[in-house]
Amino acid sequence: MISPILPVSRAEAAPGAPALVEALESGSVLVFRDLDFPLDAFERRFVERPFADGKAKNVNIRGESAALKGAAGSEEEQARLRDMLVRYRRFAQDLIDTYLPAYTSKVTLAGTSYRPFDVDKRKLSWRRDDTRMHVDAFPSNPLGERRILRIFRNINAEGQPRHWRVGEDFGAMAEKFLPTLPGYSGLSASLLAALKITKAKRSEYDHLMLHLHDALKRDLDYQASAPQADVHFQPGETWVTFSDLVMHGAMGGRYMLEQTGYLAVTDQADPEKSPQRILARKLGRPLRH
Repeated sequence: MISPILPVSRAEAAPGAPALVEALESGSVLVFRDLDFPLDAFERRFVERPFADGKAKNVNIRGESAALKGAAGSEEEQARLRDMLVRYRRFAQDLIDTYLPAYTSKVTLAGTSYRPFDVDKRKLSWRRDDTRMHVDAFPSNPLGERRILRIFRNINAEGQPRHWRVGEDFGAMAEKFLPTLPGYSGLSASLLAALKITKAKRSEYDHLMLHLHDALKRDLDYQASAPQADVHFQPGETWVTFSDLVMHGAMGGRYMLEQTGYLAVTDQADPEKSPQRILARKLGRPLRH
């Protein structure tokens, strides 16, 4: 089964309805089509041309008091761009509190980003090519027993949608690729942490997710023939998903805002739906830490 796309109307959705959390944890992408995040007259310049230095694929802050990184423009423009990201961070928190209150005080907000560029379609290495379907995993930042929750918004001013591909459910994908992955070495994981190559020791879960990410992107036959669907997120739409569970590839679109959050597996409504528990079931044993 392909990951479901679930439209959510502010007028029809019951704030806090458990069904939204259940759908999210089951691998759906929630699409909020009528949430307000207006840009003022000054901020509209940020969707008319990229205010980014081009050294990285996005402009970001790591917290409300953090410095803005990767931006271009005058001192005033950069200050106002930073203010917009802080406002989006609060918008994302309000979305969680209103529509996913089971996660209130449980989701830790991480980076907030402004993504003005089109999807990078240069001939990148296969590992960096985000047009290929993948699940998110962070090489230097092990997650262990945490989930990756992401809140995106298309702020394109010219009507251009954000184009994604979404793939089959995580469990079906894992069954195909798990037998091909290399084994986990706790000693190697400890060494990487000691050398500061990773911020903490990789668990077996982190090891498996990194290798799944790579195996998926490397396999061009799977990319072409696996169950998948095109999705277009229109300007003004906000979409929410667990990007460590939903296979996705970013195919096109300019000017987007994104908020990353972390949620402990034990804080889910149903921890058994997490990729951590799914992988353990597929292997028939608990994952090693």
